Amino acid sequence: MKLQSSLILGRLCGWTPVDRAERQKVIVDISNSKSARAEARGSNKRCSLALKCLAICASMIFASTTTALATPPDKTKTTESHVTTQHKHTNSLINSTSPYLLQHAHNPVDWHEWGEVAIQKAKDEDKLIFLSIGYAACHWCHVMEHECFEQEDVAALLNEHFVSIKVDREERPDIDEIYMAYTQASTQHGGWPMSVWLLPDGQPFLAGTYFPKDRFMSTLNQLGDGWLNDREKIFNSATAAQQFFADWSVSSAPATDVISRKVVDNGANNFARYFDKAKGGMSGGGSNKFPPSMAMDLMLRAYKRSNNSDLMAAVKVTLDQMARGGIYDHVGGGICRYSTDVDWLVPHFEKMLYDQGMVSGIYLDAYQVTKDPLYAYTAADIFDYVIADMQDPDGGFSSSRDADSEGLEGKFYIWTVEQINHILGPDDGKLFCDYYDVTSRGNWFEHRGHAPAGAKNILHITTPPDAFAKAHGLEVGQFTQKLKTWRSKLMQVRSKRVPPPLDDKVLTGWNGLMIASMAKGARVLDEPKYADAAAKAADFILDHMRKDGRLLRTSRKGQARLTSYLSDYAFFIDGLINLYEATGQRKWLDAAVELTETSIKYYFDEGSGGFFFTANDAEQLIARSKNSRDGAIPAGNSIHAMNLLRLAVLLDRKDFRVSAESIFKDLGASTNRSSMSHERLLCAVDFYHDRVKEIVIIGDPEDEATKALMRTVYETYIPNKVVVTSAKPDPDSDLPLLKGKQMRNGKPTAYVCENYSCKLPVTDTTKLASQLTAK
Repeated sequence: MKLQSSLILGRLCGWTPVDRAERQKVIVDISNSKSARAEARGSNKRCSLALKCLAICASMIFASTTTALATPPDKTKTTESHVTTQHKHTNSLINSTSPYLLQHAHNPVDWHEWGEVAIQKAKDEDKLIFLSIGYAACHWCHVMEHECFEQEDVAALLNEHFVSIKVDREERPDIDEIYMAYTQASTQHGGWPMSVWLLPDGQPFLAGTYFPKDRFMSTLNQLGDGWLNDREKIFNSATAAQQFFADWSVSSAPATDVISRKVVDNGANNFARYFDKAKGGMSGGGSNKFPPSMAMDLMLRAYKRSNNSDLMAAVKVTLDQMARGGIYDHVGGGICRYSTDVDWLVPHFEKMLYDQGMVSGIYLDAYQVTKDPLYAYTAADIFDYVIADMQDPDGGFSSSRDADSEGLEGKFYIWTVEQINHILGPDDGKLFCDYYDVTSRGNWFEHRGHAPAGAKNILHITTPPDAFAKAHGLEVGQFTQKLKTWRSKLMQVRSKRVPPPLDDKVLTGWNGLMIASMAKGARVLDEPKYADAAAKAADFILDHMRKDGRLLRTSRKGQARLTSYLSDYAFFIDGLINLYEATGQRKWLDAAVELTETSIKYYFDEGSGGFFFTANDAEQLIARSKNSRDGAIPAGNSIHAMNLLRLAVLLDRKDFRVSAESIFKDLGASTNRSSMSHERLLCAVDFYHDRVKEIVIIGDPEDEATKALMRTVYETYIPNKVVVTSAKPDPDSDLPLLKGKQMRNGKPTAYVCENYSCKLPVTDTTKLASQLTAK
């Protein structure tokens, strides 16, 4: 019964489904391996320790308030605080650089940022710590703030019995990762807002996600009383948590060999089996779907070698449905974080920078494979959206655009028939409504009270444009022009609405993901403005987000701070390598090498190989992890393995290849058991085992013949390649691929090599294409 209460809490408290989807990947993968079942049993034993923590406190916490869980958020409470302009309270978060923390700076709760001051306060005052973790674009974080943290009676309880700490998970992913691991293990779900109660020394003993007000106050009352009168139960729970972290932070013994290519193929085929054949993607055991960008990357790689039509079909239906669904913003561009239904219709409306980077990247890859113009359009539209809405004048890309505006989810994005007809007129209005499924009844039926009332429509496409045009007696070109005109008119109207807030902090790692995709897009789409935007962002990070040669995590309003994590180095280096290949400018490659050597100095595990998530001189938390699984974003080790392999080829750095091999060995055991949780790592493994194409182009970048050779390189899907360019022969270059390379007959010339052994140089694009596609 106690465990059942915790599961009720999970189902009704709005956890973020990415974690459930991630868990489903692991469950699916484990079910296919007998050897993995033993690992699953071991994992369950470790999780049971944390579940014991919950059970010990359950009688105290979950006993009398389960009925409160069924109460939906009250609409009036959700909207009230957004019109409040007077600030009765101000707490220490007012000095934060995080927009998420600043959202809570006028709560009556006496919030503190994570740090020595808050921890010492808890020790000095002998109080428990209430730790709340979320992010600025998180809808349910807003709901809990309005229901709980803005309320005087809730604040009185927190201020009397607890030291309250608020953390932006995007600024402090190290803290988020540790306490999320505990939350998931002890409650069997996870997400944001994350609510964790700690001893004064930081050890957790109870966790959950979103709490309605009645439930939250009951929990605070009982914990406050328990701390005063019955500490033994709480200490016992914290002791069990210590054992959980002792097991959690220990890696499996490194494998003796690197991960095999067979594991790559098995992972890709497993994904294809579990993709929704009609609508694409995976629902993770529920109705929610996230863009599976990394899985599709792996599947396309396997498809290139195997020509397995099931892999291509799964990728294509997913990309088609996402591009036409409501998860995509058909007016302003860009993709939302996930859909709340299997049809990709109703999104959770926040737009995250990392999704723009990863989703645009997989559309580029699919365009190279299929030549489908929809994929090129979608990638370009995402880039244009990011440049217009998320790029700061100084160059950095902002982190996210919120789901809510004026206190209501999705209000900025929805339409009615009357609005459409007013903007476009009755004739075009009817055509528009037919195409985008806008009806008088509406297509989004939200009953939780935090969406706009009445009929509301999310734009999505049910019929491909060519078929729709034919059915309505229009030429495709004529209809395409109408779509552009309609979009422009709706954009003008929508721009006058109150927009969802922008989290304008610049995160190094997330910028790296966007830079990498945009730089690649400049070449695939033959559009230099995307390279310019990527370079502007990279310059901002190199100029303003480094201290003593080391990257900083976050920057906002001229203040850069916090030691970076492995993911920041890995993602940004990936972006720098792509920028070098797209532009030929050596400064990007030099910066990538310098930062790679820094990452090895501060993050590399000299004992078992691989890289730690935090630096060896960073703040010591209750555990230190390798952050090995690919989740909503790739693991740092996954991206960095690919970086090391690419740089090893570009520079003939065998030590970098050895470092990459150490990642494969260190994570080999867990990857072999659970390949579907390591899809981006397996992409690096695919690179490792492949005959990598080493492509060199010598010629003036402004010469049309040089541009034609570059277009030929990037119109072909070659995931495992490196590209080196030079405006003229450079016999003294320290890049091994440029040594001895000359122009043929004074013309721009291309070389295709493998292991530094090159085919005959060519100046003709047809011959180059033949060399690139040769087995």
